[in-house]
Amino acid sequence: MIKILKIPVWFVLKIMGLSTLVSLKREGPLKDYGWFRSVKEEASVDAEGMPLPWLTYPAIEFLRNRLDPGMSVCEYGCGNGTLWWASKVKAVVSIEHDKEWYKKINAVKPGNVILFHCDLEYGGVYSRKISEFENRFDIVVIDGRDRVNCAKNSLCALKPGGVIVWDNSDRPQYEGGYTYLREKGFRKIEFVGMGPGINTKNETAIFYRDNNILGI
Repeated sequence: MIKILKIPVWFVLKIMGLSTLVSLKREGPLKDYGWFRSVKEEASVDAEGMPLPWLTYPAIEFLRNRLDPGMSVCEYGCGNGTLWWASKVKAVVSIEHDKEWYKKINAVKPGNVILFHCDLEYGGVYSRKISEFENRFDIVVIDGRDRVNCAKNSLCALKPGGVIVWDNSDRPQYEGGYTYLREKGFRKIEFVGMGPGINTKNETAIFYRDNNILGI
């Protein structure tokens, strides 16, 4: 008779190199952030399935603790981030170039969100739409297309203490925008790490001036 060896499952996983992955799913920051749920659902969500902006986790944590319910936000590129901002601040204006994605978010947006669809033309109405809102926003989020022109057109819409949140701020193709903001007196603080559903290291930056609304 052949004896069946009872080998602990954890030992087998360790031999196969899978024990660390199982451990990360059971406890730790990736579980707490909801990273595994984001991967499974292919959406930017937290551990409870609630919307998150597609920024790095360090940036999300930093912003979460400094937002005020009376603030107003404008973002380039709508999505789950739109819903997250809307749950934290008084008003959100979102500018989106993708018509189908615009329709999807427009169908579920809360009452404190104004969503615009603008056809994408580099240097065109998409990047300039924000200029219709002079001195209106505490935060401008740049996470869509034509980012350099979006940054240049955003300054007139920022309040004196307003800040710019720029995702993927380590990409060299946006250097013209970074330089422009530095010339206008902005400084940059980087938040590097993983983001919802992404297994690579990324960077989200906040561009700020003295006496800004985030207390940097």
